[in-house]
Amino acid sequence: MLETINIYLQKFMPFITPISVVVGVVFDEWLSLFVFLVPWIFAFMTFSGSLGSNFSDLKNVLRHPLSLIACLIVLHLIMPLIALGVGTLVFPGDTLTTMGLILSFVIPTGITSLIWVSIYKGNVVLTLSIILVDTLLAPFIIPLMMQWLAGSAVEIEGREMMTGLLWMIVVPSLIGMLVNQFANKGVTRSFESTLAPFTKIGIGAVVAINSSAVAPYLKDIDRKLLLIALIVFMLAICAYTIGYVSGKLMKTDQSTVISLTFNSGMRNISGGAVIAITFFPPAVAVPVIVGMLFQQVLAACTGNILGKFSLDPRKEEVNVPS
Repeated sequence: MLETINIYLQKFMPFITPISVVVGVVFDEWLSLFVFLVPWIFAFMTFSGSLGSNFSDLKNVLRHPLSLIACLIVLHLIMPLIALGVGTLVFPGDTLTTMGLILSFVIPTGITSLIWVSIYKGNVVLTLSIILVDTLLAPFIIPLMMQWLAGSAVEIEGREMMTGLLWMIVVPSLIGMLVNQFANKGVTRSFESTLAPFTKIGIGAVVAINSSAVAPYLKDIDRKLLLIALIVFMLAICAYTIGYVSGKLMKTDQSTVISLTFNSGMRNISGGAVIAITFFPPAVAVPVIVGMLFQQVLAACTGNILGKFSLDPRKEEVNVPS
């Protein structure tokens, strides 16, 4: 039954986050009472997502780190700098919105990118490694980048953020990897498949609760909100494009190009919303929450474009990191 539910939820993924945003805005008074649960739900999701990796996988990918390093540069240097430039240009004087744009594109790659990489026969091992390494580095990269790019405008508690992210991301990830490393593989697979539907439900819950916390900013659909949505949408397209081009420039195989495309374009937006709500004023969370409306739909469109214009269907999946 759980497997059937998981398959149904996986097919429904493009619509889970937009619906959850609407639910959070409509039932904001009730759902806002459960904001304290969000870090715990997110820690569970991180643990569940880490069950597919172990320390041997990490060791293997570190032997061939070029594609991994390229993706991290796109995720945490190129896109945050572009977001800063666009935010400063389009929203002059609005530091909170600019911070929200930076945060939207400095958070780690999305765990759900693995689903799309698998569908389009990308490099699954590389994708798992990017997710794993990026997740482990997030508590250090996010505070440092936010302090560097936006710290002069708003005071940022870097140490507090780092400590919170360690407990929400790194500790659950390490526990999941330890389970994968030392438990029986059959037990690990069973554990992973059992938790999979609850993880997807957790994504919806986190999105709905966090949306309730910024509902006052989302209920009033004005020109500024529509402009934020357009900017986030265009920046996301830019991230997919840069990821694709980076793979082509490095002359990697097709499966690696697919992985770099999805991992550069998708973000752990539910995690970004948790960070925004926990450590920043509510206005910073608005660009992050808005990004939830179209991330999965944009991923589906990207896959369709790749399938029609770029991918060679005769080439098989290659699961060796580059």
